[in-house]
Amino acid sequence: MTVALEKVRLDKWLWAARFFKTRQIATEAINGGKVHLNGQRTKPGKEVKVGSHLRIHTGAAEYDIEVRVLASKRRPAVEARGFYEETPESMERREKMNEARRLERLQNPKPIRGKINKKDRRLIHRFISKGE
Repeated sequence: MTVALEKVRLDKWLWAARFFKTRQIATEAINGGKVHLNGQRTKPGKEVKVGSHLRIHTGAAEYDIEVRVLASKRRPAVEARGFYEETPESMERREKMNEARRLERLQNPKPIRGKINKKDRRLIHRFISKGE
């Protein structure tokens, strides 16, 4: 898998574990307070060790994880999932959030954006004339 390392920069580990697409985005998230190391705000250069607890906010998702493997190189997603262990509470919370967002999208479909075209106008007129 990877060579046994003792310390890895936090931004580099987050990038290698595929939480962020680039190290720059990981650095911005850390500086913006979206990542907490062992319950405290941190800096991108802070060293991560095996057993460190991370709380990561990415978009609408929130992860509570424990570092299992130190990696400084980006690996395939299947391998990257082995770099950390997510708490069961965190998984359950994310599943509930995903389900709530899915239900909200079903209840409130996106409105038509932009100018209505000729076909849409005909459908609207047909719908209105049937109602009268």
